[in-house]
Amino acid sequence: MNASRPLFPIPAAAGSRLLIAAGCLMLSACAGNPFKDSPVDPRSPVAAQVNTLSRQHGKFPTFASIPDAPKDVRPLPQYGRSANATAKAGEQLTAATEPGTWTLNNSEAFAQTARKDAGPQLEAPKPGDADAFAKAQRERATPPPPR
Repeated sequence: MNASRPLFPIPAAAGSRLLIAAGCLMLSACAGNPFKDSPVDPRSPVAAQVNTLSRQHGKFPTFASIPDAPKDVRPLPQYGRSANATAKAGEQLTAATEPGTWTLNNSEAFAQTARKDAGPQLEAPKPGDADAFAKAQRERATPPPPR
């Protein structure tokens, strides 16, 4: 069987010319330094600081200044083992708490014990209790002194 032909065949010479043109464009982008050639706006409030700092020769970092890798880090495979253990524990918890895996037994005895531990049951408030309390508080209140 014959292979299908591309819709827009590119001859080898055209491909190499295209590659050379792309390389020239990429290299021409590196020809100028926009930070070195662009002037600082003299009206800027930081213009003086920018000019003095840009002319100072500072110490640049080197590859030797890169710190060594830490030694007290667990190995990479241990992260995967911990993740698998966490996923397995999650699956076990899901399986243990699925519907139908547990029932409520002896719930009335539990409720009676909880009521006994909570103490005596308070009587329900009467409809006028809130109004009477508010009235008593208003009578007790003393207004602030006049200015």
